[in-house]
Amino acid sequence: MKERVKKIDIHVHSVLKKGLPRDNGGCCTTPDELRVIYDKYGIEKGVQLPSISPECQFQVITPEESYEIATRFPETYFWFCYVDPRQGRNRPDYDLTRLINYYKDLGAKGIGEICPNLYIDDPFMYNLFAACEKCDMPLTFHLGVKGGDYGIVDEVGLPRLEKALRDFPKLKFLGHSQKFWAEISGDCNESNRGGYPKGKVVPGGRVPELMRKYPNLYGDMSAGSGANAFMRDPEHAYKFIEEFQDRLLFGTDICDPRQIDDPMLKLAEFLDEAMEQDKISYEAYYKVSRGNALKLLGVEETK
Repeated sequence: MKERVKKIDIHVHSVLKKGLPRDNGGCCTTPDELRVIYDKYGIEKGVQLPSISPECQFQVITPEESYEIATRFPETYFWFCYVDPRQGRNRPDYDLTRLINYYKDLGAKGIGEICPNLYIDDPFMYNLFAACEKCDMPLTFHLGVKGGDYGIVDEVGLPRLEKALRDFPKLKFLGHSQKFWAEISGDCNESNRGGYPKGKVVPGGRVPELMRKYPNLYGDMSAGSGANAFMRDPEHAYKFIEEFQDRLLFGTDICDPRQIDDPMLKLAEFLDEAMEQDKISYEAYYKVSRGNALKLLGVEETK
């Protein structure tokens, strides 16, 4: 009997103390609240992501708080730092490596979740990408549209993302959000890219095309967007997981304790059952569930 493995969550947001609530009344989980959810779904640890961009955050989660969370609760968290491309002197030529290396020396394993509402090829973003590449730090990004939204900006078809993947071949980009995962299907358009498209995945999606072409593009499977991209069409998902088993990473994007029964968390069981029913190989299952995350984070597997 092949055993289920404990997941590593590549994407989560927690706070030490509750602060300003979002419009829906929610606040991010505390470490104790997150541990309850993780134990329910068989998740060992997660990557704590700061949130400082005003476009998407009410209560700010700083890199310093993320460092403290991971230090105080090492059994539950790894952590990424966050460097906004406008930090420093608000210049697109400012040396951001000093900021990144400061957090890297404290133990940060990457950068993100990057959310400023700037075009991907904006000079500020390119300055950040260059600094991340130079510091050898993977970057998690939220893809958005311009205005009234958050996340770095691209059009349908992801032409700007392709340019960045080509221009920064040594930078690992972890793609995330509705606008990113809608592009798994060839029928992605302006009307459906901001939601959770249903039904069979249509051949010709830009995400698989770019992943085949650029080995530095990774898939952050978190949130409703990631879970939906896989669970909407299981047969497609099994093939997709096998093909890209080295660059897919399980995630949740838990940012509210009320999400304990959120349908997006069924992705953990979806992967478990796919392995148990021989829909995917055990090797692919292990990599996507935890192996790829440990490799990306530079952490050895515990025996």
